[in-house]
Amino acid sequence: MSAPQTIDILDYSPALLPDFVAINEAWVRELFVLERTDIEVLENAEAMIIERDGRIFFARHRDRGIVGTCALLKRADNCFELTKMGVRASARGLGAGERLLEHALDVAEALPIDNLFLLTNSACRAAIHLYRKHGFRDDADIMREHGHLYSRCDVAMRYGGRPSRRPRMA
Repeated sequence: MSAPQTIDILDYSPALLPDFVAINEAWVRELFVLERTDIEVLENAEAMIIERDGRIFFARHRDRGIVGTCALLKRADNCFELTKMGVRASARGLGAGERLLEHALDVAEALPIDNLFLLTNSACRAAIHLYRKHGFRDDADIMREHGHLYSRCDVAMRYGGRPSRRPRMA
């Protein structure tokens, strides 16, 4: 199911940086504690993401304003992390997360990215379901290589491409 048309995706602009920080601080603190890696990225988002050929996206709801965000953070040549994906608690269930993820994957597929991964925690069940639905799979190599970035990380996933959509049987 596609997200409602009440949600647009915006590219990064400096004016939206406070939303990036606020949304991410809120969801992390809701479930965990802010870690060193979170703080480094949030305090230096332009330098760590934008200036290193990464991208930050925002979900804007027609009536509620900026309700979600996510980023593609370059970790190495052609290797990106889908990170800092969050939706305001008051806007969950509106389809913003799925819309953000679909847009991030569209952009990632158009870039020279050979390896797209994410790090999360098993407590984030709804997010993990969404990631799997869109082609991410658990990956032990990603966990070994990048899982140390967050002490809360117990799930590491690699993007394997979008699952083919089978036509419905009548």
